[in-house]
Amino acid sequence: MSRDTPPFKRLRDLVHTFICSECEEADMRIALDDAAPLYRHAPEAQEAKATGERAIQRFMEEVLPEAQQTTRIQAAELIKTTLSTVGKEFSEHPRTSAEIENYSNAMADMFCAYLERLSIA
Repeated sequence: MSRDTPPFKRLRDLVHTFICSECEEADMRIALDDAAPLYRHAPEAQEAKATGERAIQRFMEEVLPEAQQTTRIQAAELIKTTLSTVGKEFSEHPRTSAEIENYSNAMADMFCAYLERLSIA
């Protein structure tokens, strides 16, 4: 998605895509948990993680240009942790498309409200 798309629209799309993929891949993720230590430390995994971190930093700089760096870092960590933890938990049970859509929208609303509050603080 391009930077021409408004940031909160990109965030909403990210949340929806992430939650959908978590639900679609839940069985495989559970099966791969035993192999996790082997691939988490692979150079390719480290490179992908670093690329993701840079993208999140750029996004936070765009959304919170006036915020202190520590605030942007904390916001990024909170959103990443919440997204991954809640996404994993939510995906552990079969979900309908409507449930996924509603849950993704609610989570995106929460993230957007948090970032909006930080931007005016």
